[in-house]
Amino acid sequence: MTTIRIGAAPEAYEGKGLYLDGASAEPRKAELRIDEARRALAILMPRKDPVYWPLTEIRKLPDQSEQDMAVMRLAKDPLARLILTTAQDQEIMRVRASELHRRPPVEGKRRLVVWGASALGAVALMIFVLIPFLADNLAGLLPASGKRALGESVFEDVRVALDRTGVDPLPLCEGPEGLAALEKMGTRLFPNQSEEEALVVHVLDHEMVNAFALPGGIIVFMRGLLEKTETPEELAAVYAHEVGHVRALDPSRIALRTTGSAGVLGLLLGDFAGGAAVLFATNRLIQADYTQEAEAAADAFAHQAMLDADLAPEALATLFKRLREEYGEPEGVVQYFLSHPSLGDRIEAARAATPADATFRPLLEAAEWDALRGICGE
Repeated sequence: MTTIRIGAAPEAYEGKGLYLDGASAEPRKAELRIDEARRALAILMPRKDPVYWPLTEIRKLPDQSEQDMAVMRLAKDPLARLILTTAQDQEIMRVRASELHRRPPVEGKRRLVVWGASALGAVALMIFVLIPFLADNLAGLLPASGKRALGESVFEDVRVALDRTGVDPLPLCEGPEGLAALEKMGTRLFPNQSEEEALVVHVLDHEMVNAFALPGGIIVFMRGLLEKTETPEELAAVYAHEVGHVRALDPSRIALRTTGSAGVLGLLLGDFAGGAAVLFATNRLIQADYTQEAEAAADAFAHQAMLDADLAPEALATLFKRLREEYGEPEGVVQYFLSHPSLGDRIEAARAATPADATFRPLLEAAEWDALRGICGE
């Protein structure tokens, strides 16, 4: 974030932006400084030589549809772009770049090159900036029925993708006593769910040690995870963690981001089941590839949900510690934790969230736990 106020010394300016060099479509995060000796904007990137833009040659592209974002270019360079996302950075450019709003000339021989560069820049902006921005913001506007339809469509694709027979979708585990125990667990964790927050929980007959959340409050456990958990409290902690992702709209965001323009257009047009676009989201949601911040927030949600249900958050630490000892970290860790933050940090956080010398009520009877772990049958 910027640290300057307008009117402060120029050398105090420290800004941030996204830089596209014109050779590739991938934007790079950059630190921005004013180099008074060169009378230029210094664009600094890790492991890259500094790039200097003369202040008098910086131009702002006109008619940008996204008011929170400004795109800069050089008068003599039709390819490179600098994206500014904060009002303070944009104000600095307005004050220091004296020719900011002067339209760069387009000569006849260069017109085709400029048009091609503009198209490349537009595609890059859509893929790396606009689609993620729209997905993150539209996820909260998607109605409950839309999120559930999207989640159900992805869930059916998961069943097909994981089936090894090529004949039928991966079977659901529906042992009646096991389902009753799972419902009891959900009621204990979240006793006052509104109709809009209602959860749907499935167990799939697959050896993968995994659990994941889908849009619309759909939580999926794999048989392999049930077999690795040793207490109902461990499974409940994973359950609460995945609900944390649902409440934060993480599955909806990642589904819309992954499906790209097709997913966003589907949202705008009301096609929530998405057709082929949903296939692109399936693998990402199975892998649960969230940011470290999203994982930490889901863990914190789980810790509080466990405490509210009179259960120990440390159960999550117990499960993580045992799996780390069995599979290692990070290279040998099971798929459920493959793209998650450090298990060591998460173990310590779960332990810290558990009050010392506290006592907790048991979650399930021994027979209920046995039924839940055997929900897939023989």
